[in-house]
Formats: sequence, structure tokens, C-alpha cells
Amino acid sequence: MAKAQSFAEKAAKAGKLKYKKCPKCDNMMEPYLVVTGELSPSGTWKFNQRRVKVCKCNEKEVFA
Repeated sequence: MAKAQSFAEKAAKAGKLKYKKCPKCDNMMEPYLVVTGELSPSGTWKFNQRRVKVCKCNEKEVFA
């Protein structure tokens, strides 16, 4: 069986996650889940999910 994690261990692990810096604007890039709805040829809606790293310089392109 797997070892049970305490809340303190989970919080310490989450604190270790490091975001990458953008080479253009030198701000931290944060991952977001972008969901888009597209109409298929059969007439039904399909939802696409993708993870995008967003910083100040590409924020308007992603959320537009």
C-alpha cells in the first residue's frame, strides 16, 4: 500500500513547484486550462481542452 500523505507534506510539495520565467517579459508563466467549444460537421458541439502557459506578454492573445 502507498504511504498516506499528511496535509503538511502536500503543502510542502505544492510550494516546491516552480513556474518558468518568460524570456520576453521576465514575468512568471502560469499554466491555465483553456476550453473552447467547436461545432462539428454533424451539428453537435465538441469541447477541446488545452493547457496554456500565460504571462503578461501573451495574456491578450490567449484570453481574446
